[in-house]
Amino acid sequence: MSDDRLIVALDVPNALQGLQLTEQLGDAVSFYKIGLGMLTGGGLALANELKQDHGKRIFLDMKLFDIGATVENAVRGLAQFNLDFLTVHGDPHVVRAAKEGSAGKELKILAVTILTSLDRNDLDAGLIRPGDVPEIVRERAARAFDAGADGVIASPQEAAMIRALPEASSKLIVTPGVRPTGAELGDQKRVATPAQAIADGADHIVVGRPVWAANDPSAAARAILDELSS
Repeated sequence: MSDDRLIVALDVPNALQGLQLTEQLGDAVSFYKIGLGMLTGGGLALANELKQDHGKRIFLDMKLFDIGATVENAVRGLAQFNLDFLTVHGDPHVVRAAKEGSAGKELKILAVTILTSLDRNDLDAGLIRPGDVPEIVRERAARAFDAGADGVIASPQEAAMIRALPEASSKLIVTPGVRPTGAELGDQKRVATPAQAIADGADHIVVGRPVWAANDPSAAARAILDELSS
Protein backbone atom coordinates (compact mmCIF):
# COMPACT_ATOMS: atom_id res chain seq x y z
CA MET A 1 0.00 0.00 0.00
CA SER A 2 1.13 3.53 -0.71
CA ASP A 3 2.63 5.97 1.76
CA ASP A 4 -0.44 7.39 3.49
CA ARG A 5 1.34 10.60 4.40
CA LEU A 6 0.05 11.78 1.01
CA ILE A 7 -3.66 12.62 0.97
CA VAL A 8 -5.01 13.40 -2.49
CA ALA A 9 -7.89 15.88 -2.53
CA LEU A 10 -10.68 14.74 -4.84
CA ASP A 11 -11.64 18.30 -5.76
CA VAL A 12 -13.73 17.24 -8.73
CA PRO A 13 -17.43 17.97 -9.30
CA ASN A 14 -18.99 14.59 -8.60
CA ALA A 15 -18.50 11.05 -7.36
CA LEU A 16 -18.23 9.56 -10.85
CA GLN A 17 -15.25 11.76 -11.71
CA GLY A 18 -13.80 11.12 -8.28
CA LEU A 19 -14.03 7.36 -8.75
CA GLN A 20 -12.45 7.63 -12.20
CA LEU A 21 -9.55 9.56 -10.70
CA THR A 22 -9.00 6.99 -7.97
CA GLU A 23 -8.96 4.27 -10.63
CA GLN A 24 -6.25 6.19 -12.50
CA LEU A 25 -4.20 6.51 -9.32
CA GLY A 26 -4.67 2.87 -8.38
CA ASP A 27 -2.42 1.54 -5.64
CA ALA A 28 -0.22 4.66 -5.74
CA VAL A 29 -2.58 6.50 -3.37
CA SER A 30 -4.24 5.07 -0.27
CA PHE A 31 -5.71 8.21 1.36
CA TYR A 32 -8.25 10.62 -0.14
CA LYS A 33 -9.91 13.86 0.92
CA ILE A 34 -13.53 14.54 0.01
CA GLY A 35 -14.80 18.04 0.68
CA LEU A 36 -17.81 20.29 0.46
CA GLY A 37 -17.41 20.78 -3.27
CA MET A 38 -18.52 17.19 -3.86
CA LEU A 39 -21.11 16.98 -1.11
CA THR A 40 -24.08 17.40 -3.47
CA GLY A 41 -22.36 15.30 -6.14
CA GLY A 42 -22.38 12.04 -4.20
CA GLY A 43 -19.41 12.75 -1.97
CA LEU A 44 -20.62 10.75 1.03
CA ALA A 45 -21.50 7.76 -1.16
CA LEU A 46 -18.04 7.90 -2.75
CA ALA A 47 -16.39 8.15 0.67
CA ASN A 48 -18.22 5.03 1.80
CA GLU A 49 -17.44 3.13 -1.41
CA LEU A 50 -13.74 3.95 -1.30
CA LYS A 51 -13.54 3.00 2.36
CA GLN A 52 -15.61 -0.17 2.35
CA ASP A 53 -15.01 -1.58 -1.13
CA HIS A 54 -11.50 -0.37 -1.93
CA GLY A 55 -9.84 -0.21 1.47
CA LYS A 56 -8.87 3.45 1.17
CA ARG A 57 -8.53 5.85 4.08
CA ILE A 58 -10.89 8.83 3.90
CA PHE A 59 -10.58 12.40 5.13
CA LEU A 60 -14.01 14.08 5.10
CA ASP A 61 -13.33 17.81 4.91
CA MET A 62 -16.59 19.42 6.03
CA LYS A 63 -15.20 22.24 8.24
CA LEU A 64 -18.28 22.07 10.44
CA PHE A 65 -19.28 25.15 12.42
CA ASP A 66 -22.52 25.66 14.35
CA ILE A 67 -23.89 25.61 17.87
CA GLY A 68 -22.60 22.74 19.96
CA ALA A 69 -25.70 20.54 19.81
CA THR A 70 -25.90 20.76 16.04
CA VAL A 71 -22.23 19.95 15.57
CA GLU A 72 -22.49 17.00 17.96
CA ASN A 73 -25.47 15.56 16.09
CA ALA A 74 -23.87 16.09 12.68
CA VAL A 75 -20.65 14.39 13.75
CA ARG A 76 -22.55 11.50 15.30
CA GLY A 77 -24.28 10.94 11.97
CA LEU A 78 -21.05 11.14 9.98
CA ALA A 79 -19.18 8.89 12.40
CA GLN A 80 -21.39 5.94 11.45
CA PHE A 81 -19.52 5.70 8.12
CA ASN A 82 -16.32 4.67 9.95
CA LEU A 83 -14.19 7.18 8.08
CA ASP A 84 -10.78 8.35 9.26
CA PHE A 85 -10.61 12.16 9.55
CA LEU A 86 -13.25 14.88 9.82
CA THR A 87 -12.63 18.62 9.96
CA VAL A 88 -14.42 21.14 12.15
CA HIS A 89 -13.60 24.75 12.85
CA GLY A 90 -11.08 25.14 15.64
CA ASP A 91 -13.28 27.09 18.05
CA PRO A 92 -13.16 25.19 21.36
CA HIS A 93 -16.94 24.79 21.70
CA VAL A 94 -17.08 23.25 18.22
CA VAL A 95 -14.20 20.87 18.94
CA ARG A 96 -15.70 19.71 22.22
CA ALA A 97 -19.07 19.07 20.58
CA ALA A 98 -17.43 17.16 17.72
CA LYS A 99 -15.55 14.94 20.16
CA GLU A 100 -18.82 14.16 21.93
CA GLY A 101 -20.37 13.22 18.60
CA SER A 102 -17.47 10.94 17.65
CA ALA A 103 -17.27 9.18 21.03
CA GLY A 104 -16.70 5.46 20.67
CA LYS A 105 -15.61 5.73 17.04
CA GLU A 106 -12.18 5.76 15.42
CA LEU A 107 -12.95 9.01 13.57
CA LYS A 108 -10.27 11.63 14.23
CA ILE A 109 -11.47 15.20 14.72
CA LEU A 110 -9.18 17.74 13.07
CA ALA A 111 -9.56 21.42 13.95
CA VAL A 112 -9.10 24.08 11.26
CA THR A 113 -6.86 26.91 12.46
CA ILE A 114 -6.71 29.53 9.68
CA LEU A 115 -7.47 28.51 6.09
CA THR A 116 -4.33 28.26 3.95
CA SER A 117 -5.93 30.52 1.33
CA LEU A 118 -6.08 33.45 3.81
CA ASP A 119 -3.53 36.10 4.71
CA ARG A 120 -3.56 39.07 7.08
CA ASN A 121 -5.61 41.21 4.67
CA ASP A 122 -8.30 38.54 4.59
CA LEU A 123 -8.35 38.35 8.39
CA ASP A 124 -8.70 42.13 8.60
CA ALA A 125 -11.68 41.98 6.23
CA GLY A 126 -13.25 39.37 8.48
CA LEU A 127 -12.68 41.44 11.63
CA ILE A 128 -10.28 38.86 13.08
CA ARG A 129 -8.12 40.31 15.84
CA PRO A 130 -4.77 41.94 14.96
CA GLY A 131 -1.59 39.90 15.01
CA ASP A 132 0.67 37.84 12.81
CA VAL A 133 -1.10 34.96 11.07
CA PRO A 134 1.36 32.31 12.36
CA GLU A 135 0.85 33.44 15.95
CA ILE A 136 -2.94 33.28 15.60
CA VAL A 137 -2.62 29.81 14.06
CA ARG A 138 -0.41 28.70 16.96
CA GLU A 139 -2.89 29.97 19.56
CA ARG A 140 -5.88 28.42 17.81
CA ALA A 141 -4.04 25.11 17.55
CA ALA A 142 -3.19 25.11 21.27
CA ARG A 143 -6.80 25.89 22.23
CA ALA A 144 -8.13 23.20 19.89
CA PHE A 145 -5.78 20.62 21.43
CA ASP A 146 -6.91 21.67 24.90
CA ALA A 147 -10.51 21.17 23.79
CA GLY A 148 -9.73 17.59 22.74
CA ALA A 149 -8.92 17.81 19.02
CA ASP A 150 -7.05 14.81 17.66
CA GLY A 151 -5.14 17.09 15.32
CA VAL A 152 -5.19 20.36 13.44
CA ILE A 153 -5.24 21.67 9.91
CA ALA A 154 -2.65 24.37 9.29
CA SER A 155 -0.41 25.56 6.50
CA PRO A 156 2.99 23.88 6.18
CA GLN A 157 4.59 27.20 7.11
CA GLU A 158 3.18 26.81 10.63
CA ALA A 159 3.80 23.07 11.09
CA ALA A 160 7.08 23.41 12.98
CA MET A 161 5.62 26.04 15.32
CA ILE A 162 2.65 23.83 16.13
CA ARG A 163 4.76 20.69 16.53
CA ALA A 164 6.80 22.53 19.16
CA LEU A 165 3.72 23.11 21.34
CA PRO A 166 3.59 20.94 24.49
CA GLU A 167 -0.07 20.31 23.69
CA ALA A 168 0.87 18.85 20.27
CA SER A 169 2.45 15.70 21.68
CA SER A 170 0.86 12.66 19.98
CA LYS A 171 -1.45 14.95 17.97
CA LEU A 172 -1.83 15.05 14.18
CA ILE A 173 -0.79 17.94 11.96
CA VAL A 174 -2.31 17.86 8.47
CA THR A 175 -1.15 20.45 5.97
CA PRO A 176 -2.97 21.63 2.85
CA GLY A 177 -1.24 24.32 0.81
CA VAL A 178 1.44 21.86 -0.30
CA ARG A 179 2.83 22.39 -3.77
CA PRO A 180 5.55 20.37 -5.52
CA THR A 181 8.45 22.45 -6.81
CA GLY A 182 7.34 24.36 -9.91
CA ALA A 183 3.61 23.85 -9.39
CA GLU A 184 1.23 26.80 -9.64
CA LEU A 185 -0.01 28.13 -6.30
CA GLY A 186 -3.66 28.39 -7.36
CA ASP A 187 -5.70 29.86 -4.48
CA GLN A 188 -3.12 28.97 -1.84
CA LYS A 189 -1.07 31.70 -0.15
CA ARG A 190 0.91 29.94 2.61
CA VAL A 191 2.66 27.03 0.93
CA ALA A 192 5.66 24.70 1.07
CA THR A 193 6.95 21.66 -0.80
CA PRO A 194 5.91 18.15 0.30
CA ALA A 195 9.31 17.26 1.76
CA GLN A 196 9.55 20.55 3.65
CA ALA A 197 6.09 20.14 5.17
CA ILE A 198 6.95 16.68 6.49
CA ALA A 199 10.37 17.82 7.71
CA ASP A 200 8.69 20.62 9.66
CA GLY A 201 6.41 18.26 11.56
CA ALA A 202 3.39 17.49 9.39
CA ASP A 203 2.03 13.94 9.62
CA HIS A 204 0.07 14.20 6.37
CA ILE A 205 0.11 16.54 3.39
CA VAL A 206 -2.94 17.30 1.24
CA VAL A 207 -2.38 17.79 -2.48
CA GLY A 208 -5.18 18.38 -4.95
CA ARG A 209 -4.76 20.34 -8.16
CA PRO A 210 -1.14 19.31 -8.88
CA VAL A 211 -2.41 15.70 -9.02
CA TRP A 212 -5.92 15.78 -10.47
CA ALA A 213 -5.14 18.52 -13.02
CA ALA A 214 -1.95 16.81 -14.24
CA ASN A 215 -1.81 15.20 -17.67
CA ASP A 216 -0.80 12.00 -15.88
CA PRO A 217 -2.24 12.06 -12.33
CA SER A 218 -0.60 8.75 -11.39
CA ALA A 219 2.85 10.01 -12.40
CA ALA A 220 2.25 13.27 -10.51
CA ALA A 221 1.28 11.37 -7.35
CA ARG A 222 4.27 9.04 -7.64
CA ALA A 223 6.61 12.01 -8.04
CA ILE A 224 5.32 13.43 -4.75
CA LEU A 225 5.70 10.05 -3.06
CA ASP A 226 9.25 9.79 -4.38
CA GLU A 227 10.00 13.20 -2.87
CA LEU A 228 8.59 12.10 0.48
CA SER A 229 10.58 8.88 0.51
CA SER A 230 13.82 10.68 -0.35
